[in-house]
Amino acid sequence: MGHNITRRHFFFGSLLAGAVPAAGFGTSPSLKALGYKSPNEKLNIGSIGAGGKAASDIRACSETENIVALCDVDSQRAARIFDHFSAAPKYQDFRVMLDKEEKNIDAVIVTVPDFMHATAANWAMERGKHVYVQKPLAHTIWECRQLADAAKRYNVATQMGNQGYSNEGSRQCAEMIWSGAIGDVTEVHAWTNRPVWPQGLPDLPPTGPVPSTFNWDLWLGIQSDRPYSDKYAPFAWRGFYDFGCGALGDMACHILGAPNMALRLGSPTSVECVSQEGKSKYYYPSKSVIRFDFPARAGMPPVKIFWYDGLKQQPDIPGVPAGEILGDPPRTMRTAFKSTVQPRESQIQGGVFTSDFFNAPPPEQPKQDSQPLPSDPNARLDRQVGRLIEQGSNGSLFVGSKGMITTGTYGEWTRLIPVEKMRDYQFPPEVLTRSPGHYRDWIRACKGGDPACSNFSVASPFAEWITLGSLSMRFEGKLDWDAENMKITNNAEADALIRPSFRKGWSFA
Repeated sequence: MGHNITRRHFFFGSLLAGAVPAAGFGTSPSLKALGYKSPNEKLNIGSIGAGGKAASDIRACSETENIVALCDVDSQRAARIFDHFSAAPKYQDFRVMLDKEEKNIDAVIVTVPDFMHATAANWAMERGKHVYVQKPLAHTIWECRQLADAAKRYNVATQMGNQGYSNEGSRQCAEMIWSGAIGDVTEVHAWTNRPVWPQGLPDLPPTGPVPSTFNWDLWLGIQSDRPYSDKYAPFAWRGFYDFGCGALGDMACHILGAPNMALRLGSPTSVECVSQEGKSKYYYPSKSVIRFDFPARAGMPPVKIFWYDGLKQQPDIPGVPAGEILGDPPRTMRTAFKSTVQPRESQIQGGVFTSDFFNAPPPEQPKQDSQPLPSDPNARLDRQVGRLIEQGSNGSLFVGSKGMITTGTYGEWTRLIPVEKMRDYQFPPEVLTRSPGHYRDWIRACKGGDPACSNFSVASPFAEWITLGSLSMRFEGKLDWDAENMKITNNAEADALIRPSFRKGWSFA
């Protein structure tokens, strides 16, 4: 196998250049600058955010590391994590936490609404702290670039929370495409059932009193003052221009991860929201189709990326045989796979392709959840959102000159289309290094190991074009993008929004 891999690296030459750096997916920082720790020595981690998604990030890291400080503006939503890590000091303002706990913290998790990702992460990196930042990396293009620059300047280990980059299937997809399995890829179609929160509404939501357990001023952070509404927090903020990046920002860093890796996309030359439903002054649309155009890359032709959100079923794509399942298999099939497949030690999210795909039970209509909703409002919200997420389809489809490949949300169940082609298919030899697990990847980098697979030198250019797509929904027509000069060249109003504004009392650095 080693001989085959050596030949394979040689054969693909320029195609792999830049896709497989010598040290993995980034440049290794010096161990001294990182404050090197033995792999057996635990990191001391602080978290900015403790409720919602932050809870799972914290729990995952706590399996092997120490959680030593917690910060959240919503003490009710954070209560379960606060109680579980009762010895860790608690804060509402991350700036205060970073000042008081600076000597006690090695690394910081940032899992808060999109518009505060970059400011919180930059404050942590300035203090020499490694950072894990949820997707999308930032709310604006300027912030994406600033974070990449800061990671280099402060020589810290970084990771964006797009689990698909750690997935076995994403790597298999890249290796299949590089081996010529479907020829030259000229189109990718990617889709999601999100949003499962309000979008496309004509008016701002009704306001109300701020709960006693919630610090509204700190939640607003860098954004301008406005009255509180429970439609902003704790969950529906994703749908607002000011706070989130919409369904694209929520899911594209997952679903488009395999295309970004396999096609080495770099920066697009243009983006256009070609259709949308529910255009609004305040919200992202309830449904949209976005087109990105990427130029030719070394050994690869120009490619069009189409993004569809708000779908309950997979999109109708010309050339796909009738009845073919694209993207994520239905729940009934996934359940069958889990009972028969033992994936590589907890390193993948989802599943790898298996011959059981051919024998799995046929798709069923999702059944109604008969369990009563919990009385706790946060647990009830989580259950309701979970139900909505299970309805609909997510995935991507690569269209090549010789065939098609589809992958799931995180790059799992990568397979040729028609799937019958997989009966005799042999995956090509591995040329990409495999991840030890999404969080372990970052933890290892924090201790002086290889850079994490979605470190900011990789994540920033990727998140940059995702945020450009979110921006396109606010304007009619194509936006022409000059990546080198970080400028939208044909729309001054859109160009003015590639940088954030900061409320008085707040600063990026």
